[in-house]
Amino acid sequence: MSKIKPSKGAPYARILGVGGYRPTRVVPNEVILEKIDSSDEWIRSRSGIATRHWANDEETVAMMSVEASGKAIADAGIGAEQIGAVVVSTVSHFSQTPAIATEIADKLGTQKAAAFDISAGCAGFGYGLTLAKGMIVEGSAEYVLVIGVERLSDLTDLEDRATAFLFGDGAGAVVVGPSTEPAIGPTVWGSEGDKAGTIKQTVPWDKFHVGDVSQLPLDSEGNVKFPAITQEGQAVFRWAVFEMAKVAQQALDAAGIHPDDLDVFIPHQANERIIDSMVKTLKLPEHVTVARDVRTTGNTSAASIPLAMERLLATGEAKSGDTALVIGFGAGLVYAATVVTLP
Repeated sequence: MSKIKPSKGAPYARILGVGGYRPTRVVPNEVILEKIDSSDEWIRSRSGIATRHWANDEETVAMMSVEASGKAIADAGIGAEQIGAVVVSTVSHFSQTPAIATEIADKLGTQKAAAFDISAGCAGFGYGLTLAKGMIVEGSAEYVLVIGVERLSDLTDLEDRATAFLFGDGAGAVVVGPSTEPAIGPTVWGSEGDKAGTIKQTVPWDKFHVGDVSQLPLDSEGNVKFPAITQEGQAVFRWAVFEMAKVAQQALDAAGIHPDDLDVFIPHQANERIIDSMVKTLKLPEHVTVARDVRTTGNTSAASIPLAMERLLATGEAKSGDTALVIGFGAGLVYAATVVTLP
């Protein structure tokens, strides 16, 4: 017989509050067109994106996270000192160590909360939400702060016609806490590493360590390019449209939810054509509110779902207590989907 005492956590977990931060600079498609041969009409028709937000020097990953988290904590009606863990999903914090989560936890005024980063690309919010739910039910934390944050403008090749218009910056955060009833469904998640090359960083960091410039890409003026995100657009589009609709349906089934029972659909804000295709494949009823934050925020990777959630609640398009299907998918290739009750 084991001598280890069993954990004593909450029976269930729920999202208690949400917050977001969008950088002050709004960048229209016309700015993107300064360096690529395209048009505003083409960008909108291919992605749905009209504008995106880009961070200035002061709007760091930490600063945006603290701003979004403060709003989420206030929305949840708790104090920062009650946060037991901080989980940050990002691919654009450029210091390998320490985790940016530790700095954020300190700046928020938590009482030595556990803090760590995860790298799960555009599925990062779903991964973090799943970890938070586990901590609360297991009993290692009463309240967990989950943050998705990116400065993808730092990882954008403005001369790459396929990706220059896609990415934006921002931070979204939620507080997850105890619940007396199920409010975060089972997560359907996974990875397809055989497709990892379809979304990747153009140059590994160690190429700069070697110092051989001949191995590095150059811009139109002959300068060494900083690493950027690149992707095989058609391959990613097909995968997202056909495979992720299946994952979304699996998440509905796992939660025991029929599409007719849904109030809101919040997919990763990668591309409006992908969103439209998923809505059609899932046969979502017309009454389901669909997040389309991509139009003015662009693709913010791990931040896209909480930012879209925050905007829907702020505008009244969604309301507290609504049942929402959320799904993130991206580099890895990784994915995570679940059904939640909105805070």
